[in-house]
Amino acid sequence: MKLTDTEVRYVANLANLNLTEEEIARMVHDLDGILGQMDRLAAIDTEGIAPMTQVLYDAAETATLRPDVERASLDNELALANAPSAGDGYFKVPRVIERG
Repeated sequence: MKLTDTEVRYVANLANLNLTEEEIARMVHDLDGILGQMDRLAAIDTEGIAPMTQVLYDAAETATLRPDVERASLDNELALANAPSAGDGYFKVPRVIERG
C-alpha cells in the first residue's frame, strides 16, 4: 500500500496537528511501513486457530490481574473533592482545542 501526502495531511488535520513538510514526508514513510506490516499480518493463515480473548491465564505465579470484585462507585461530591476546579457537578478544565 502506498500512502500519499494528501492522506497524511488529512489525518493530521483530523488530529489537529500542524506538521512540517519534513514531518509529513517522514509520516508517509513510517505509516506506509506500518500499514505494510498490517497487510502481512492479515495474510497469515489462521484457519483452525482458536481466538484468544486474554493473553494472561489464571496461574498462581503468573496471575497479574486482581480479582474483579463489585463495589460501590464514588459519589459525585467525593469524586470532585480534590478537583482544582469544579462546577455544576463536573470537573472544569481549560479549553485545549480551538479551531479557527
